[in-house]
Amino acid sequence: MKLNFSLRLRVFNLNCWDIPYLSKHRADRMKRLGDFLNLENFDLALLEEVWSEQDFQYLRQRLSLTYPDAHYFRSGMIGSGLCVFSKHPIQEIFQHVYSLNGYPYMFHHGDWFCGKSVGLLVLRLSGLVLNAYVTHLHAEYSRQKDIYFAHRVAQAWELAQFIHHTSKNADVVLLCGDLNMHPKDLGCCLLKEWTGLHDAFVETEDFKGSDDGCTMVPKNCYVSQQDLGPFPSGIRIDYVLYKAVSEFHVCCETLKTTTGCDPHSDKPFSDHEALMATLYVKHSPPQEDPCTACGPLERSDLISVLREARTELGLGIAKARWWAAFSGYVIVWGLSLLVLLCVLAAGEEAREVAIILCIPSVGLVLVAGAVYLFHKQEAKGLCRAQAEMLHVLTRETETQDRGSEPHLAYCLQQGGDRA
Repeated sequence: MKLNFSLRLRVFNLNCWDIPYLSKHRADRMKRLGDFLNLENFDLALLEEVWSEQDFQYLRQRLSLTYPDAHYFRSGMIGSGLCVFSKHPIQEIFQHVYSLNGYPYMFHHGDWFCGKSVGLLVLRLSGLVLNAYVTHLHAEYSRQKDIYFAHRVAQAWELAQFIHHTSKNADVVLLCGDLNMHPKDLGCCLLKEWTGLHDAFVETEDFKGSDDGCTMVPKNCYVSQQDLGPFPSGIRIDYVLYKAVSEFHVCCETLKTTTGCDPHSDKPFSDHEALMATLYVKHSPPQEDPCTACGPLERSDLISVLREARTELGLGIAKARWWAAFSGYVIVWGLSLLVLLCVLAAGEEAREVAIILCIPSVGLVLVAGAVYLFHKQEAKGLCRAQAEMLHVLTRETETQDRGSEPHLAYCLQQGGDRA
């Protein structure tokens, strides 16, 4: 790698709100999106909520000259909705489906049927290895009564772990997507603290777009006040996150968002705003300073957020176990009722009534059994995430305790030498 190596990477991210039969003006929005992507000629376009594979194929054909490589990530019954379009050859592709995705009986929300996941693509740009990730986490349907909070925290941890373990051979890491979390939310802090990813909106040298970088704004005709909840001025839940892993430096030169409509029309691309980032990557040999690298103060934020996350997962585990226990009691009660009905059916007097009641009783046992199995699985998934967090927390705490006194003494000595 040349010492004067540098490149600029232009990235586009959008939650497309492309839901067959439900989303408004899908065909027109997909056509305008394709025209815009061709015109702008980004290096990478990462999209979420493209839940129509037919629309993906339409975009793929329309963008084939500008973005010769593309991939659609399939999962669940409906699909993950994730897809990517690349100007550069994609070397490797991998997909990981989150182990917790909401509840199947909350069918009107639909997240469980989508199979929310994270997609990874590896690109090699002039010798630089780029790991680009695209994801969409579980939606937040109520800020006040968020029944999916533990699932979203678990997904954020699973995403952070996936990036942590798959990016060790990368030079630069890029994550784009709809995280369905505000910047200060627990899951978002957990993701950034464990992976070391930087928020393009916070770090950029030049921002143009909606106020506070919001990606759902009241100006957008597809957004209702109910979508914004207690944030009438807008919410920021879509992100471009990045970091350098090896001997490189990455900064966000510019970040733009749409502001309720696309740049060439008075109509929006989606109910979300698009993010357009220009990242500047240059070779930068590491200059390690023992006073600032991996010090105890830098670990304290990670330790704090891990403790809070474990507490929230503990509440989720207790709730899942309660539902499993309740459904277990229903199963026992239903089986007892079936035994009684079988006894009655053996007689002559109440045979017809007993046979009629057997049908709903069998249905009750089957439904209760499905609920029991699901919540047992949910509890195990949350326990697994909590155990992984405990392991990291223990290691980080031990490292902080071991390193605090020698680290402080070294820094004081260095300060004295400089004086």
